[in-house]
Parts: sequence; structure tokens; C-alpha cells
Amino acid sequence: MVVQTMGAFFAVLSFALILEVPRKYVFHAGFIGAACWVIYLISLNYTSSVIVAAFVSTLVVAFISHIFARRFKVPVTVFLVAGILPSVPGASIYRSVYYMIRSVSDLSSYYLTETLQIAGAIAMAVFIMDSLFRLGQKN
Repeated sequence: MVVQTMGAFFAVLSFALILEVPRKYVFHAGFIGAACWVIYLISLNYTSSVIVAAFVSTLVVAFISHIFARRFKVPVTVFLVAGILPSVPGASIYRSVYYMIRSVSDLSSYYLTETLQIAGAIAMAVFIMDSLFRLGQKN
């Protein structure tokens, strides 16, 4: 788990550089990505559902991103976009296309459905956390 977490940290750190996150926040984005991966693994261990694990980890990432954004007075997306990278369903997308090319339509549709469910869970988690922070915001 430690090696995977370090891998997530450096992957998100690299992705943050590609996204041109300001250099002084790149390590923060890497930390958020590592936290995302740890929460994902823990959630996956307890629920055995990649959809629930993606939802929970993205919820935590969105929360931490909002806290960091307020602390450093930058937009939430500085941390959020790079931070959710470990939750993105890349393997499911790959498997969906792989089985589509191989003409195995039942597995292709299964992985496509899983991909869309994970993407929906990620979007819902970000929406929920944004809404909660907006409710707590002073007008």
C-alpha cells in the first residue's frame, strides 16, 4: 500500500505539472492525490465496490481541496482536478474498449456501464461537497 501511495503521489504531482498548477501548490496536489488513493483502497477493502470507493475517495478529495483552496486563497480546481486522478476509471475505460474491439459485447457493455457509474459517482461527490461548502458560506 505504501508503494502504491507513493506512486499515486508522484503520478498526481506529475499530472499537476502538466496541468500547470502553480509550482508552490504542486506538492499539495500530490498529497491530495495520495490521500485519494489511500481512501480509495480503504473503501474498496470495506465495500468491494469500485463505484462506492470512487465516490468516497472523491468526496474526501473535494473536501480537502476546498480546505486548501480557502487556506491558500486559490480556486478549488487547482487541487481538485489533479487530486481526483486516482479515482478516474482508466482501467474500466480500457477494458470496455478492449472488449469492444474483440467483439465481446457483454463484457464491453459491463465495463462501459461501470465506467459511467464511476464517472457519475465522481461527479456526484464533487457536486455534494461543493453544495455543502456553498451552504456554509457567508453571503
